[in-house]
Amino acid sequence: MVVGAGLMGSGIAQVAARAGFDVILVDRTEADLERSRRQIEKSVASMVKRGSYSEDEREALFSRIRPTTRLEEGASADLVIEAIPEKLDLKQAMFRRLDEVVKREAVLASNTSSLSIAAIGSVTGRPEQVVGMHFFSPVPIMKLLEIVRGIHTSEETVRTAQAVGARLGKETVIAKDYPGFMVNRLLVPMMNEAVYLVMEGNDPEEVDRAMTLGANHPIGPLRLIDQCGLDVTLFTLESLYEGFGDSKHRPCPLLRRMVEAGMLGKKSGRGFYVYDQA
Repeated sequence: MVVGAGLMGSGIAQVAARAGFDVILVDRTEADLERSRRQIEKSVASMVKRGSYSEDEREALFSRIRPTTRLEEGASADLVIEAIPEKLDLKQAMFRRLDEVVKREAVLASNTSSLSIAAIGSVTGRPEQVVGMHFFSPVPIMKLLEIVRGIHTSEETVRTAQAVGARLGKETVIAKDYPGFMVNRLLVPMMNEAVYLVMEGNDPEEVDRAMTLGANHPIGPLRLIDQCGLDVTLFTLESLYEGFGDSKHRPCPLLRRMVEAGMLGKKSGRGFYVYDQA
């Protein structure tokens, strides 16, 4: 079962269904699920056009995804991957419900990019079966899966997450349960510094060109922020700042102002760049 049918949840459901898993995809409303269906259709169509998927795979994939607004329909799931907004109170509330609804043998995983797996698992009666499975966007394309072991996460649970990751075609790394894990611990402070450069008067395109040409990055940090979402980047920085108490993780004031203004990047049509929302 995948809980949360946004960008990440839809991508996780897509790769899981392609790998042959039966997927129950849960979100709050039928409208949320319809948006997810359109998003998956667009992604699959693009991959068929590129030759990554066949037409037969497309049909089989959609036959394996069952959308629903009822969490109880996933009661018999062997693995649950939560992909709801990056707020600890929301995730803890969801894991309390999952612990009540889903069979005792199931593994409960969070797609959190920075929050404590120990804290998320602490609200359940099965913390040894709670693990981080942090996918990267866009999920059908990005190869990495960070597996995060909480203080109580068992070795068996980690092995299960690794096996699922391999079946999904992902390369896995095992990260310690500290804010940001591996990738975001290194990447997000760099993105934050790029925002400071813009605040100081540098042009976003120049900053991005500098990093793509000078550091051989495939995409500049500001375009990456726009792709991930300025709000998501801010949440991650706040988590790093709170978790470590180090001023180097303090979010740039410009980033906070842009989020307050609704400039969230590609998904809102405007961030450091302007996007066609047609």
